[in-house]
Amino acid sequence: MRKLAERAQKLSPSPTLSVDTKAKELLRQGERVINFGAGEPDFDTPEHIKEAAKRALDQGFTKYTPVAGILPLREAICEKLYRDNQLEYSPNEIVVSCGAKHSIFNALQVLLDPGDEVIIPVPYWTSYPEQVKLAGGVPVFVPTSPENDFKLRPEDLRAAVTPRTRLLILNSPANPTGTVYRREELIGLAEVALEADLWILSDEIYEKLIYDGMEHVSIAALDPEVKKRTIVVNGVSKAYAMTGWRIGYAAAPRPIAQAMTNLQSHSTSNPTSVAQAAALAALKGPQEPVENMRRAFQKRRDFIWQYLNSLPGVRCPKPLGAFYVFPEVSGLLGRRLKGREIATASDLALFLLEEIKVATVAGAAFGDDRYLRFSYALRLEDIEEGMQRFKELIEAAL
Repeated sequence: MRKLAERAQKLSPSPTLSVDTKAKELLRQGERVINFGAGEPDFDTPEHIKEAAKRALDQGFTKYTPVAGILPLREAICEKLYRDNQLEYSPNEIVVSCGAKHSIFNALQVLLDPGDEVIIPVPYWTSYPEQVKLAGGVPVFVPTSPENDFKLRPEDLRAAVTPRTRLLILNSPANPTGTVYRREELIGLAEVALEADLWILSDEIYEKLIYDGMEHVSIAALDPEVKKRTIVVNGVSKAYAMTGWRIGYAAAPRPIAQAMTNLQSHSTSNPTSVAQAAALAALKGPQEPVENMRRAFQKRRDFIWQYLNSLPGVRCPKPLGAFYVFPEVSGLLGRRLKGREIATASDLALFLLEEIKVATVAGAAFGDDRYLRFSYALRLEDIEEGMQRFKELIEAAL
């Protein structure tokens, strides 16, 4: 049998999806698993969105659509970007894809040549480096610090730039840390990007999930010159609890948007027609469900953040967006728990799942194996139970 292509051999499966799969398998076996691993809201898709999809089915809206998405949806995205982000785009600068992950994939494929370097702040969403490598690029990891809220500083970005640097990936609010960049911080990064003639890929999928009075600022809105070199990625998955509907979008300069559309025409063609109808209802319809979900997440965040910081050996920065906490667990490493050596956060994550049926994602998936990621996209009662199990395990070991 012939070997797989080199790109396939270098790929690893998504650790976040792998943990979720293992947790759900234990659930099917009858185990009471508290799953902090999932990266999706536990809320149902709002009713008016589901009704729009039903109407689309009843009306026979089940055929091919334009590759970049139906015009009413692209117009609604333009309206949203202008209203929420002070960004002016035309429909031919919008590409609707099968999720924000797909939008990022398309952008990297049309922007990168083999050997091009892409700067990725650490911690990072697990798919960024894999997608860069699939496009022939080279991920360049720049560590950040919890003392600086895991934010990339302009001086660190400048130091990482080489003649091969092509693009910067920026994620705000961020997965896994919940980091939210302020306007003045984005200005500093944008200045370096302009100096170095970099593309910026701005992943803003968690835009609506932001806390403590923070303001979401899109780096593309800072200056027309910055907008010319920025690809803004967003979607309906997180804000509207529509992860399974698979609708994301990119807003980009016309030549980039056209190239992404051409690429998509040879891969998936159009995103699912019925899901586009649902996404249109999400963007044009009532926004109260989004705010209700955001408030619930903030309440959960407050609880889990405070609880984790009360545990010995655990230090948890306060996230200001998304629905994750990213505690450092170095104080629990280098120990033996029930006869098992716990050297890394990966060891600890496996131990938690096997011993107390608590599923988390080890920081290795995000570039730093001193941390665990806990999603708080689950019921407060489940969060409380999971934290109690964690506490009892730590107390028994220390």
